[in-house]
Amino acid sequence: MSDLFTVILPVFLVIGFGYLVAWRGWFSDTHVDGLMRFAQSFAVPVLLFSSIARLDLGAGFRADLMISFYGGAFAGYLAGWAGAKFIFRRPPADCVAIGFVCLFSNSLLLGIPITERAYGSDALIGNWAIISIHSPLIYTFGITMMEFTLARGSNLSVGAVAGRALTGVLRTPMVLGILLGFVVNFSMQAGLVLPEGFWAAVDMIARAALPAALFGLGGVLYRYRPEGDMATIAMCCAIGLILHPAISYGLGRGLGLDVEGMRSAVVTASMAPGVNAYLFANIYGAARRVAASAVLIGTAASVLTIWMWLLLLP
Repeated sequence: MSDLFTVILPVFLVIGFGYLVAWRGWFSDTHVDGLMRFAQSFAVPVLLFSSIARLDLGAGFRADLMISFYGGAFAGYLAGWAGAKFIFRRPPADCVAIGFVCLFSNSLLLGIPITERAYGSDALIGNWAIISIHSPLIYTFGITMMEFTLARGSNLSVGAVAGRALTGVLRTPMVLGILLGFVVNFSMQAGLVLPEGFWAAVDMIARAALPAALFGLGGVLYRYRPEGDMATIAMCCAIGLILHPAISYGLGRGLGLDVEGMRSAVVTASMAPGVNAYLFANIYGAARRVAASAVLIGTAASVLTIWMWLLLLP
């Protein structure tokens, strides 16, 4: 029970505070949009840049960790896509968007603060390794699947569709922050030394990222209140909160993943769908109601499911 109050609730109280002030009209939609633009386009990319630039790549990147997390993630996509197609009979574009909701866990805004509060900052090496390829890999996959789905029956070549997908990924600020982080990391290993003043400025912006993003997330969740499609939404939440971490846990046990790696893989996998899942659906005008409601309901339900996974983990 102590984990619920000391680890999980503080994070969700920040989200709840953002939700409250948006609900009461003390923080307008314009304010929420401005805060989220600062967080997602500037502060969070700087946080990602800082973390990847200083990450011990040799210690973080391990096959058993990546297979455990991403095996569960892509199994979640397949389950969501199949459920949307064969159970709920959704159009093809909706099936991809719903699969993306089940694939894209909130690894950064929820996964990092909860892992840090539960196990300390030294436990984040595995989280940052997962996050370093999370947006590039999942956005590339999701955009590619959607572009090929939409291009079916058209005269677009495979190269043209792939080019559109790659362009969409490279325009994402978080992906740019990650890529620049890798460039600096490799450069520092080759002897580059950056002044302390530079890192001090980077750290000042990075420290603002998670509180601002969590508070803004509350305002965003208020805006996208649930409306209909409850069976589909329930499926997305069950896949994201139960199936994905369960598969990651099973794969981790089977591969002999160590305690630190198991914590990073399973805790990250147990996070609710991220707001980016809605943004993806909104870009393509597919399953927007399902995506928005799954983010809101999944975030609320994850208070208890994350607690359950923390109790199961060593």
